[in-house]
Amino acid sequence: MFYTFMSRVVAPVLRLIFRPRVEGLENVPHYGPLIVASNHLSFIDSFIIPLSLPRPVTYVAKAEYFEGGGLKGRFVHWFLTTLGHVPIERGAQRAAMGALEQAVEILENGGAFAIYPEGTRSQDGRLYRGRTGVGWLVLASGARVLPVGLAGTERIQPIGSGRPRVLAPRPTVRIGKPLEFDHYRDLPPARARRVITDDIVTAIRELTGQEYTGRYNDRADHSA
Repeated sequence: MFYTFMSRVVAPVLRLIFRPRVEGLENVPHYGPLIVASNHLSFIDSFIIPLSLPRPVTYVAKAEYFEGGGLKGRFVHWFLTTLGHVPIERGAQRAAMGALEQAVEILENGGAFAIYPEGTRSQDGRLYRGRTGVGWLVLASGARVLPVGLAGTERIQPIGSGRPRVLAPRPTVRIGKPLEFDHYRDLPPARARRVITDDIVTAIRELTGQEYTGRYNDRADHSA
């Protein structure tokens, strides 16, 4: 009932406010397990992606998003929890694996699960090396991967901003063709995770045109 309310009432209002340009909707499978892998520029990304895809999407979110105070914090906690999003403690390997194991359950039930391979938001607009959790998820679930490239979401809510800018320029959501990785299953697991992750990040880069750093994004990011 909540998803129906969100999709029929709230989502159209938010689309009018943020006006995302969506390219490649024809590439979105309408059923079956799907990993949605995107670059990450802004807190608002986790709202723009569900608004732009024609099926429910669940994703991991920083545990801090579930723990904020005040009216905004309570709303974000309610919104994310009601949609079934999975909190993840950044830097805590056991917690991260727990979130990915929950993701496998979602995928095994035919759901769509979104993840940011970079692990955290880019503070300079460049694309960073992917963490191999997404490769692990591909091997564990056998799901296809839908690469998504976001552009302009950082203008809606820059890092450090407590609220979105309603009059910001329109963001763009570019959706690539689904990727399959069965041909990597004969590789040693660690190697397969790395190669799969790199292929996914390459597909995202082709959609966004971002400069690729070749290194992990290890900058501390505690802002809203």
